[in-house]
Amino acid sequence: MNPLKMAMTTLRREGRRLAAAPFASPTPLIAFRSSLGSPSEEVCLSGVRFISTQVVRNRMKSVKNIQKITKAMKMVAASKLRAVQSRTENSRGLWQPFSVLLSDTPSVDVKKNVIITISSDKGLCGGINSTSVKTSRNIHKLNSGPEKENKYVILGEKAKAQLLRDSKKDIHLVMTELQKNPLNYTQVSVVADEILKNVEFDALRIVFNKFQSVVSFLPTMSTVLSPEVLFNAVLENACSEQGARMSAMDSSSRNAGEMLDRLTLTYNRTRQASITTELIEIISGASALEG
Repeated sequence: MNPLKMAMTTLRREGRRLAAAPFASPTPLIAFRSSLGSPSEEVCLSGVRFISTQVVRNRMKSVKNIQKITKAMKMVAASKLRAVQSRTENSRGLWQPFSVLLSDTPSVDVKKNVIITISSDKGLCGGINSTSVKTSRNIHKLNSGPEKENKYVILGEKAKAQLLRDSKKDIHLVMTELQKNPLNYTQVSVVADEILKNVEFDALRIVFNKFQSVVSFLPTMSTVLSPEVLFNAVLENACSEQGARMSAMDSSSRNAGEMLDRLTLTYNRTRQASITTELIEIISGASALEG
């Protein structure tokens, strides 16, 4: 099984486990054990239930597991980013001449417009997929008209899932798992030929995220379809995906650390309240025997 899929599955399981546990701030004035409540809960005089030390320990364990997963995923994303970043920088020289060549092309009346939307196949990478889909929808809206036809060609599972909700009839072609194996120029050439053979258009736009830094990417549109341009667009988007995932997992790890600090404080307060309650019971019992 893919290590990333295993990590995502474990992350979802730990998240459900964490969300399922009851929790309330353990700040009772005087707590006493309830013969009607569960062993993991105690009730204060105001009637508010608060968490036991065992439940807090379980939560701390879940958060630690999630933190380990997010740190591992950050390291994997950093490794993949380094691998694809150099290829992306080298490929930029392939498509830039096309952009200069077509910058002064006169506009024509476009009736058949095709939007190639590039996204990732996996999640946990911030908002890069939503950005691509939003840009594609804006282009679709700007080129809509009574005699105009707009079609989507989707490269990636996440864009497919979003566009199927409201634009199912406009989706002409879907291709996924382009990055299941290391991407190469031959593979992208086959994809470009497939689009040219099966899609009729007067104008075509490729929507992708151009990589700028680990925490920054730029929604970009290209107006020419060639293996060189498509290859660069897919690499740029893959680079943006890994950078966004690395940033998201780093943020998740920090949030898990902060939550762990709060849970540790809660555990100490709960333990202190439990000890205080037991001491009060012992003193009260001793006073009753003496009286």
